[in-house]
Amino acid sequence: MAALDSRQAGAYGVVIGLEVHAQLATAGKLFCGCSAGFGAPPNTHTCPTCLGLPGSLPTPNARAIDLAVLVALALGCTVSPVSRFARKHYFYPDLPKGYQITQHDCPLASGGALTWRDAGRTCTVRLVRVHLEEDAGKSLHEGFGDSSASAYLDFNRCGVPLVEIVTAPDLAAAADAAEFMRRLRSTLVAIGASDATMEAGGLRCDANVSLRRRGEAGLGPRTEIKNLNSYRALQRALDFEIARQARVLDAGGRLETETRQWDESGARTIVMRTKEDAEDYRYFPEPDLPPIVLAAERIARLRESLPELPHARQLRLASAYGLSDDDAGALARTAALAAYFEQAAAACGDPAAACVWVRGELSRRLDEAGLDIQHSRVGPESLGALVRMVSAGTVSASAAKQILARMMASGGAPEAVAAAEGLLQESAPDALGAIVDETLSTHPDQVAQYRAGKRAVAGFLVGQAIRASGGRANPAAVDRLVRARLDGPQT
Repeated sequence: MAALDSRQAGAYGVVIGLEVHAQLATAGKLFCGCSAGFGAPPNTHTCPTCLGLPGSLPTPNARAIDLAVLVALALGCTVSPVSRFARKHYFYPDLPKGYQITQHDCPLASGGALTWRDAGRTCTVRLVRVHLEEDAGKSLHEGFGDSSASAYLDFNRCGVPLVEIVTAPDLAAAADAAEFMRRLRSTLVAIGASDATMEAGGLRCDANVSLRRRGEAGLGPRTEIKNLNSYRALQRALDFEIARQARVLDAGGRLETETRQWDESGARTIVMRTKEDAEDYRYFPEPDLPPIVLAAERIARLRESLPELPHARQLRLASAYGLSDDDAGALARTAALAAYFEQAAAACGDPAAACVWVRGELSRRLDEAGLDIQHSRVGPESLGALVRMVSAGTVSASAAKQILARMMASGGAPEAVAAAEGLLQESAPDALGAIVDETLSTHPDQVAQYRAGKRAVAGFLVGQAIRASGGRANPAAVDRLVRARLDGPQT
């Protein structure tokens, strides 16, 4: 990973590990039939099972198990043929049972890694485990008349299926941790396991960070920062915490193992509690659920269903089209964007130019309109035709941007739009020759300067000829004609 910025932590090395929670894309919850949908009125997606009422029993959601296996396979993990649920005990108002059903000593999968290319380097973050668990509810501390004295509870999220992905402590900078989350999200979305919408709580992480003297092998006391639900919050929280721990150590202080939360408004971390150890949770096997037994055929079927993954797609695009890591990585983030680029490149015959237009003007206008590539009114073949017109000099690059804007607003082929808007460039030698001759005759002083050796004045004359054409003259063709006239026989 990237080297630590010495300005962040001075003489200390940074060690970061992440615990990522992603909501699985199921219609129902993990152990009951309640909806797992987001945005319903509080406490309307609940039942005796997800509220933990006496006499209710959990029933595993087979689709959630399949999606969790897909996640593990996509990340190169070893899927266990037998895994078990456990009870994790802790007491918090939004956990109605007083325990969370999760996996502990027998997780769904172990090992694996997430790998990507960035600026010429290969980045790899190893994984420790992938396991299933249910989500807790949500405590609401704002928005009520008595919020200063009371908290409200919404149990809709109780029992929503999560997959937890635990990394090894392989990250050494806050920016790398944020990039890992971006790449992981791309993978989860690519395989259809999660929509990973961070704003809705569909993807969030706890970050563990500690410092150690450079050259030391051991790990220092670690801080866990809970429930970071945006790339920006993750990076800012880690940057703050790295600097805070360095200040404590520089002052001769002692760091404590503790859990903290990120205060966005104050741009700081705040102590929540002393960090628990595993024994504090009093894990024991879940008595109401049998082990998850995965037949080899089921795992093989799920493996065969995996689509091309973002990292493999990035490598393929870079190799096949000669793209940089940055360009290939950006285009490989979704299958739809990569497919659009490949079709546009085939249509125009110039992958580099197609990449510039897809990543640049097209993406900018889609972002402004709040659309993704799948909802663009400009198909890849049409964009390729427009790029081909620019390369051929049929339209200028600036005119092509106007044409693209018209196409995005009302559709149409680029040739028809260019003709209707009067944006086609004039390249015919006869028509341009008359414009060039008129320009040279009206600027005799500049012509004389050029012929006296001041070659740079040719640019002025080219600009005047293009202006005289109303901006429709092909600049390259005008430049050739102007220089031919100036360098030719004088009459």
